[in-house]
Amino acid sequence: MHQVTPPHEEQRLLRTVPSAGDAALLAEVVELRARNEQLGRALASRAVIDQACGMVMALAPCSSDRAWDLLVDVSQHCNIKLRDVAAALAATTKDRTLPEPIQRELRRALRRLHAADRR
Repeated sequence: MHQVTPPHEEQRLLRTVPSAGDAALLAEVVELRARNEQLGRALASRAVIDQACGMVMALAPCSSDRAWDLLVDVSQHCNIKLRDVAAALAATTKDRTLPEPIQRELRRALRRLHAADRR
């Protein structure tokens, strides 16, 4: 894995590059590194979200799409990022308590899911 250049160092490098072609190349490298870091974070978040979806599918037998929608619903009602809701739910497998707002909204979302299934 490459060493990440701190943003202030990247800015300094951009200012000291002698030619316009080199500056454009360096700017592209800086942009690609940022995009790579963002994708790495997204992949890590996605794994936790998928784990939480599996937990919801086991709790309330439903499809992966419905589990995803349920987690999104909980996230929106709690005003907590989806990845954080998923991480909190996944942490319950390590004997951590689900935060009360997430617990409350998860119960509500599960009730709505079961009510929709009865119709």
